[in-house]
Amino acid sequence: MVAMRQQILFLNLTTPDLKSPTIAWSLYDGAAPEDALPMNTGDSNEPPYKSVLHAMRDGWNVIQVPSLPHYPAGQEHDTGHLPYEYVLERKVPVHE
Repeated sequence: MVAMRQQILFLNLTTPDLKSPTIAWSLYDGAAPEDALPMNTGDSNEPPYKSVLHAMRDGWNVIQVPSLPHYPAGQEHDTGHLPYEYVLERKVPVHE
């Protein structure tokens, strides 16, 4: 039997729509060798998936959706954290 481990993918989108573009991401790979970095941040120009919907079509399961932010009057256009973060997971064989 093949040993399976979990990968966790965080995708930050421009809007709460599952089809909206990915603007930031990180991947935690529980199947990577022990000496490998456990996290791969979005340090390339291209995200691993264009959207959450694209990731779902590739076998990722959505395990957390963002709660819609509440912006007080007059602060609708203030910048801050990325409010539309989705957490996805999948099981993959262990890399050995």
